[in-house]
Amino acid sequence: MEEKVRAALEAIRPMLQADGGDVELVAVKEGGIVEVKLTGACGGCPMAQMTLKNGIERIVKEQVPEITEVVAV
Repeated sequence: MEEKVRAALEAIRPMLQADGGDVELVAVKEGGIVEVKLTGACGGCPMAQMTLKNGIERIVKEQVPEITEVVAV
């Protein structure tokens, strides 16, 4: 499952990098919880939570249905 999550994040990464940010996979936990770290411009952006939930989480869940939640750490 971790490799599927990594592939989903690779698909998202160019959009984040276009705005000066990036995302790192920290862990895939029991229960389908993915921990990520937003870096660069995304790390301090006031819209980061919206990007996380409406962008990253939505795409990861579409590509890896076993995932229940994506959280920033």
